[in-house]
Amino acid sequence: MNFYYDEEAIRYLKAKDPILADIIDRIGPIERPIDADLFSALVNNIVGQQISMKAQETVWKRMLAAFGAITPENICRVSIEEIQQCGLSTRKATYIREAAEKVLSGECDLEALKHMSDEAVIAELSQLRGIGKWTAEMLLIFSMGRQDVLSWDDLAIHRGLRMVYHHRKITKPLFQKYKRRYAPYGSIASLYLWEVSVGVLPDLKDYAPLTEAEKKKRLKQRQELKRAEKQLL
Repeated sequence: MNFYYDEEAIRYLKAKDPILADIIDRIGPIERPIDADLFSALVNNIVGQQISMKAQETVWKRMLAAFGAITPENICRVSIEEIQQCGLSTRKATYIREAAEKVLSGECDLEALKHMSDEAVIAELSQLRGIGKWTAEMLLIFSMGRQDVLSWDDLAIHRGLRMVYHHRKITKPLFQKYKRRYAPYGSIASLYLWEVSVGVLPDLKDYAPLTEAEKKKRLKQRQELKRAEKQLL
């Protein structure tokens, strides 16, 4: 299943923002898969924190092979050590087991979240260890299909905004201006900003180039990820 948006959302965004309208026309429709099982999506998001997509996929396959469907019941049947053996840190394995326990006990009612506002869902999910605001926002989009999420904490969104609108820096007031402009379809705008941020339109550049310190930091992060992947694989 893909994230659903309709032509009304596209017409609205294009009418509100001619610059974004050009981006939408050039990129065309975007299909992004979602996991409608909120618990499974939640666990997968914890798994993917601070590792590459390749490593995340490897760990996820191991978990499916070891535990079957990723449900609170199945996770609570195994120990933290068994979860960890799939390639996770003790911290992540603990977060996953704790989340399963809270869902089973009813302390965290995932079904009830479907009827809550975006802000209430973020507040509720953020009470789980390992789930911060950004992760909760991604769950709103890619599990719950919410239409109006534009994440301030998402660096790729900042990059996309800089590239589309030629800004050197995205301040909070500037971000809020775009958030208001895109509402109630911030999630759909996010899809296009993410596409721009990864270079889908080669003629667009980032107007805030990396500093030398940032380049060294990213190089170090890539090296650490590669070392971690070698140990994992």
